[in-house]
Amino acid sequence: MSAALDLPAPDLTDPALLDDPYPLLAQWRAAGPMLRSGEGRWVATTHAAVSAVLRNRALGRLWTDWEPAEQMEPFNTLHRNQLMENEPPEHTRMRRLLAGAFARGHVERMAPRIETLADAMLDDLEPDLRAGRPVDLLARYAEPMPVFVIADLLGVPREDHVRLRDWSQAIVHMYEQGVGDDVRAAAVRASDEFAAYVRDVVALRRTEPGEDLVSDLIAEREEGSGAAARGFSDDELVATVVLLLNAGHEASVNVFGNGMHALLTHPDQQARVTSGEISAATALEELIRFDAPLQMFERTATKDVDVAGVTVRAGETVACLMGSANRDPAAFEAADTFDVGRDPNPHVGFGMGLHFCLGAPLARVELEITVRRLLDRFPTIALHGAAPRRPTWVLRGYESLEVTL
Repeated sequence: MSAALDLPAPDLTDPALLDDPYPLLAQWRAAGPMLRSGEGRWVATTHAAVSAVLRNRALGRLWTDWEPAEQMEPFNTLHRNQLMENEPPEHTRMRRLLAGAFARGHVERMAPRIETLADAMLDDLEPDLRAGRPVDLLARYAEPMPVFVIADLLGVPREDHVRLRDWSQAIVHMYEQGVGDDVRAAAVRASDEFAAYVRDVVALRRTEPGEDLVSDLIAEREEGSGAAARGFSDDELVATVVLLLNAGHEASVNVFGNGMHALLTHPDQQARVTSGEISAATALEELIRFDAPLQMFERTATKDVDVAGVTVRAGETVACLMGSANRDPAAFEAADTFDVGRDPNPHVGFGMGLHFCLGAPLARVELEITVRRLLDRFPTIALHGAAPRRPTWVLRGYESLEVTL
């Protein structure tokens, strides 16, 4: 049923909310599956309502350029031309092309590379850990890993990982609520520099193709011949590569950080994984569910549509509270309990419907290996002090995660 959101509007910079938003989300769920916020948009709070919104073709991702458009053009161009911000028929065409490129064995090719990379990075951590020195798992393991993986996937130098990570972080900071001028300016600079970098890579791969995803993205064409065999435009190629890094990096780091924090603060659950009772692959799904790295995702109605007993009018937006959906007791038994053996585990961490994350298979492989190799090498790993939260709510994560043996 519909309800007015009569709870006070949350202060998204409140440290208490950033530390633990789940009591407030539980209050919102109890108030109803579809709420009206003070800003005039709908808020989907339950697993069923969030799932219904994500699966409904009448609720889509409709990109609106940031203003002033001339100043924001580098940022706008990247988003206007990526599949996540488009609906059919353009989304269908771009997703088919990207899926075709991925289907050329890239996930299978990357798995042994990720195993080798994880072992090498853990070799680097081992002397400090064995000597009793605290190690920041995020800075030295989780943050570099997905950038190295995407760099290998795209066929660009690993040595560029700092620039790639910095560009990605500057762009995704725009996805928070109420961003300031400094964040906007940084995102525009990063968009401009990142796009120029990718254009150089694309130009090189047009003349010197290799066994990398960029080469396959260039080669991929829809069925047809001549003009009908349409591939990615240059702007779409650049936007797709940027999207792969942004989505692959930020989400992976926060899944790892949030999930490992949950695991290390529940030693009984950690023991179930290190003993082999529960596989890392099964545990990973609970790491994704328990403390969602993406707390909110928006959809816009392209026509009037009914969801959970209310009518969302054309043009109205719905904020899907992913963290709330993942803690809904109607969908998960003992939803606030961290249980690495939870099965089934129908979390919404990778989205649903038309925009289900195309990179989910690679993300699962990368994260499963990263967690498994860490726990195999250091089964007695433990937190060293309190882990500080990042001052963001939509993209939820930790600033650092120090551990010792």
